[in-house]
Amino acid sequence: MQREIIQTHDGSTTIHIKEWDECYHSKHGAIQEAQHVFIKNGLSLFQNKEVSILEIGFGTGLNAFITFLEARKMNQSIHYIGVEAYPISTEELVSMNYVEELDANGEKEIFEKMHQSNWDEKVELSDHFSLEKRKQFFQEIEDTGQYDLIYFDAFGYRVQPELWSTAIFSKMFASLKDKGILVTYAARGVIKRSMIEAGFTVEKMAGPPGKREMFRATKSM
Repeated sequence: MQREIIQTHDGSTTIHIKEWDECYHSKHGAIQEAQHVFIKNGLSLFQNKEVSILEIGFGTGLNAFITFLEARKMNQSIHYIGVEAYPISTEELVSMNYVEELDANGEKEIFEKMHQSNWDEKVELSDHFSLEKRKQFFQEIEDTGQYDLIYFDAFGYRVQPELWSTAIFSKMFASLKDKGILVTYAARGVIKRSMIEAGFTVEKMAGPPGKREMFRATKSM
């Protein structure tokens, strides 16, 4: 499929898939979306704790990089697993302007290392942040009781409804620890029903810029 780099409304870049008219991040602001959905409504609930995170859709590495910066600021220890079946290209990587837009030029090497590190190998990016990228399909995830937090950042229901099914959310439910949390930018009724069928308690939250609502789901045994 043909992909192009576009600039979102907050100045940060993302990848646009022409055939689907689907972006890796919100056109209203890639960085704003990541900070609102995954940091404000996800990571911030685990302050002063060691956190194990599973990201569904590693993609451009934006969510991982913002999480790294936040962990450093909060002096928080994070174990980060990013799952991606179709990694972005080197050409696409160098077109991402996240380091500059986040005023994180001192950490440019970290962002590059996130992408250059080997798949299926755990790397220590700092004394507080480890990363393991898995090149696999979401349907292949078989973890049990391993994560505190899931960033669910798959392509939208409109183009890939199979990624938002009860079967997938059952895998997410199984992979979380008790009281674990899943956050996503999505807010469709059909997605909420799939989450509930998988066992989650679902809250509707205010969405990021350009989006009215989003979901946060909790695993309660």
